[in-house]
Amino acid sequence: KIEAVLGKSDQMPNERYEAHDHVKVYVTKVENNAKGPQVFVSRTAPGLVKRLFEQEVPEIFDGTVEIVGIAREAGDRTKIAVRSTNPDVDAVGTTVGPRGSRVQAVVSELSGENMDVVQWEEDASDYIANALNPAQVIAVQFNDEDNERSATVIVPDYQLSLAVGKKGQNARLAAKLTGFK
Repeated sequence: KIEAVLGKSDQMPNERYEAHDHVKVYVTKVENNAKGPQVFVSRTAPGLVKRLFEQEVPEIFDGTVEIVGIAREAGDRTKIAVRSTNPDVDAVGTTVGPRGSRVQAVVSELSGENMDVVQWEEDASDYIANALNPAQVIAVQFNDEDNERSATVIVPDYQLSLAVGKKGQNARLAAKLTGFK
């Protein structure tokens, strides 16, 4: 019995909302005003993706599979890095589900937003290679001379456009996910 504020920047660019629509939202902030609490919600926050996966994947909810990172361009594409705390559980396979059913439920809730689920690795070069999926990475070289966390990734010529992605999106999301330029 409370109203929430869904600002323009927190709305998905490809969605239109009407009165009495039922939409799942993520609570980003609660402020106490003189009139009572004011709740701010979002459909673009990365936390929404995490909560949707927790609802859909019991292994994420119980902690067997852990979401390590989320990089999101709302309405278009999301990359999510997962790891398993149990060596007998395949983190990516469990998250995707049989024939993609679990990830498809999240994609449907987010109006068809593309979802890439990648394996988190302790080794930064393996993690960066995984984050650039679906492109095959030959090598990852780290640039140690500068203070910034940056890496040079080598891919075959015919895989270059796949690694970069449409308007640089794949490389941009991989950089956001891994924390490396």
